[in-house]
Amino acid sequence: MPRRTSRTAPDRLRTPGRIPGFLKTASVCALIAGLLSPLSPAAAAAEVTAANDHCGNQCSDILPPGQNGNATLAQILLNQAFGTQPAHAEDQLGPYAGLAKGHPTLTDSTINTFFNDASFGVPADQVASTVRPAGRGDVTIVRDKKTGVPHITGTTRYGTEFGAGWAAAEDRLWLMDVFRHVGRGRLTSFAGGDPSNQGLEQQFWRHAPYSEADLQAQIDNAVATNGARGRQALDDADAYLAGINAYIDASDSGRYFPGEYVLTGHKDSITNAGTIDHFKITDLVALASVIGALFGSGGGGEVNNAMSLLAAQEKYGVEQGTAVWESFRERNDPEAVMTLHDGRSFPYAVRPEDPQGEALPDPGSVVEEPLVHDRTGSAAGTAAAEASGAAAAAATASARRGMSNALVVSGDHTASGHPVAVFGPQTGYFAPQLLLLQEIQGPGISARGASFAGLSMYVELGRGQDYAWSATTSGQDIIDTYAVELCQDDHHYLYRGTCTAMERIEQKNAWKPTTADGTAAGSYTMRVWRTAYGPVEYRATVGGKKVAYTTLRSSFLHEADSIIGFQMLNDPSYVTGPQSFQSAVQHINFTFNWFYADSEHTAYYNSGDNPVRASGVDAEFPVWARPAYEWRAWEPATNTAAYTPASAHPNSVDQDYYISWNNKQAEDYATAPWGNGSVHRGNLLEDRVKKLVRAGGVTRASLTRAMADAALADLRAQDVLPDLLKVIDSSPVTDTTASAAVAKLRTWLAAGGRRTETAAGSKTYADADAVRILDAWWPLLVKAEFEPGLGTTLYTAMTNNLPVDETPSAAHGPTGAHAGSAFQYGWWSYVDKDIRAVLGEPVRGALGRTYCGGGDLGACRDVLLSTLKQAAGRTAAQVYPGDTLCAAGNQWCADSIVQRTLGGIRHGNISWQNRPTYQQVVEFTSHR
Repeated sequence: MPRRTSRTAPDRLRTPGRIPGFLKTASVCALIAGLLSPLSPAAAAAEVTAANDHCGNQCSDILPPGQNGNATLAQILLNQAFGTQPAHAEDQLGPYAGLAKGHPTLTDSTINTFFNDASFGVPADQVASTVRPAGRGDVTIVRDKKTGVPHITGTTRYGTEFGAGWAAAEDRLWLMDVFRHVGRGRLTSFAGGDPSNQGLEQQFWRHAPYSEADLQAQIDNAVATNGARGRQALDDADAYLAGINAYIDASDSGRYFPGEYVLTGHKDSITNAGTIDHFKITDLVALASVIGALFGSGGGGEVNNAMSLLAAQEKYGVEQGTAVWESFRERNDPEAVMTLHDGRSFPYAVRPEDPQGEALPDPGSVVEEPLVHDRTGSAAGTAAAEASGAAAAAATASARRGMSNALVVSGDHTASGHPVAVFGPQTGYFAPQLLLLQEIQGPGISARGASFAGLSMYVELGRGQDYAWSATTSGQDIIDTYAVELCQDDHHYLYRGTCTAMERIEQKNAWKPTTADGTAAGSYTMRVWRTAYGPVEYRATVGGKKVAYTTLRSSFLHEADSIIGFQMLNDPSYVTGPQSFQSAVQHINFTFNWFYADSEHTAYYNSGDNPVRASGVDAEFPVWARPAYEWRAWEPATNTAAYTPASAHPNSVDQDYYISWNNKQAEDYATAPWGNGSVHRGNLLEDRVKKLVRAGGVTRASLTRAMADAALADLRAQDVLPDLLKVIDSSPVTDTTASAAVAKLRTWLAAGGRRTETAAGSKTYADADAVRILDAWWPLLVKAEFEPGLGTTLYTAMTNNLPVDETPSAAHGPTGAHAGSAFQYGWWSYVDKDIRAVLGEPVRGALGRTYCGGGDLGACRDVLLSTLKQAAGRTAAQVYPGDTLCAAGNQWCADSIVQRTLGGIRHGNISWQNRPTYQQVVEFTSHR
């Protein structure tokens, strides 16, 4: 392999822009100043950094579609007209997609056919460009030929962060601008009134309706409460912002800024009139609030829980109805797959013996609090309101309902004796991607990996000199619902005995047609009523009293706090082993599962500010907004409280292996999401990794193969279909239609139950008929199995808590269509437990009743066969009805992954995989 040399080695010095012909004198002078600056300090720093890489060429990563998320107007027009791609806009999409069919023959030596080399530095013969941003002498940015990833080396801390800001703007300026407006609820005024834009701003602003003062207060608090590290974070942010703004000025004067600014009317393509606003520090908090809402806020849903509980009690009576509800809730299911399997218990949010303070709504009284008011123009009318409402519901689902996963094996079970990890977060599929890749080397910083665009002053998921880390969404409950009693009118409430006015927070938006978005002119006002107990989400009556239901999350007004934990993860002097890693992520208040690997150890920690609830409060349901039921030591003015200690969070060092696919963390650690029962997609990893560990000799390639194989699995086929076939096989199948369907399903199951192409690029599934049959059968069998016993009202209420299905093509599911993520939310565990009970097999944590055929095997078999015959008769066009991308009946296309456009560049769809967006494969060979 070529020797890794200084990243300032001048293969070709790049001007700070992609259309150098448009550079003006000021930019040329800055460039000349950079050329005349001495290179030796940066070169020396690069050599030291390269020597501190302990990965031994065994660290890899991937982040589709590509590093370059900016495009000039000319590049956008060429892409729209001819499909041409700017450099490095999609060169990681092909390798990412190729793993689906390429993984069976994967070896350690071929991993980088499907991943990038994530070693520090750039080989001398792979340097594509070197630039000193704004002519600075204390930082260089080298980009490699293969992917265009920026490798930032600074000799001062300020210069390092300035370079990080410059590189982020160069790769994601338009996206960063979009999401700072999303975080402030101002997207339509900035980018146009398309229903999808309305949905984005409505979805986020409802949950984080911050004023400018709120955003600044978060910065002030993070600095004030974290001593020297807080002050350093502020300095880093200021330098980062300076880099972003310097790039804005350079690209504006050089006229190589993103073309979306022209298409949305912010810049004139002829005169260059118009402005691109500089970023300010509160923009970073607005961005952080978006990321926190997407990935780091577990819990909520107490009002929906209450309504389904009341429906169960109405159906069965209070005692039996509560038992049935609890059996479906599976908050601590004994058959659930867990990340920690060492037998330790971490009680949190468990069901109290004698619940106190519950404030369940009167039946039929719950009404969602309206967000949008005063609609005009294209925003007015029922159809417009429904379109924006539907867009709001789906706007972020593909990311929030994500499929982050982790597979980590200790050195005791690997071929080399060093731990191996394959892990990464699912952030959805977007163009440009929400994340960006970078390497940052400077005083107190040494890391490579992924960061959210606009928050990339530190690497947030990646590797350091001799360790790597990653996260999955954990979702434990940090959100509670309070019932505030109204007084005087609908906008006053009782706060600790005093009638208090709610705070009215508004955001007014107006838009007009642009080249990018032809939506006719319109406007509306978003209005949120805030209380000390959080924003109002619903209104109802409780025992005849008028109440407002509010949601209070522990990270509300505290999204900026997590910056300290990320700063620590990037500091090689701080993270020196598993214990210091756990200490670092304890400073992150978002709800994540964190994983760690170095050459000797592995570790796990579950982060988040878990509030200490009052004795007797059940976190599943709304409680009265009274001091007796508030979080312990809660201070409303700052939204701080007593939190469970670090030792009470699930944590571990050197367990034989760890898996996570958004499943249950540990024994007695109650899961906030529904559906953590006997069948969960985490089982797809658990089964494969456990088998590898038992055999021993795990390698990077074998662990990657396990991940990739699970990524193609149909969970229903692999873990539920065998029991369904047992019921059917209890008697001979004489009906020819049913018999043919059973044969196809059995053949598919024997082949592995995967949704995979016949050959790479064929765009046709192997066992396509069996896949179609199961896709059609599942919702039919679930309804026929459970609705007769539950009754329509309770069945509907339960499906509001947990949808019955989530296939890759399920546009009706929580992730929407073409989103990749699948099989996280569904009734597979319920079907599994119920069918096993009918078969007379032992079931731990059984449902409150037996439903299929009323518990009779023959009657259950009749239900399965009748629905199977109905499913077999459905054509591909009926099962896959088509959309704007796919023709009706195109099964492969219906499943396929689409990079959802957030800018002007479009990409082709790729074959389905249930896999993280950004992913690392790591095995360190030595330690400092």
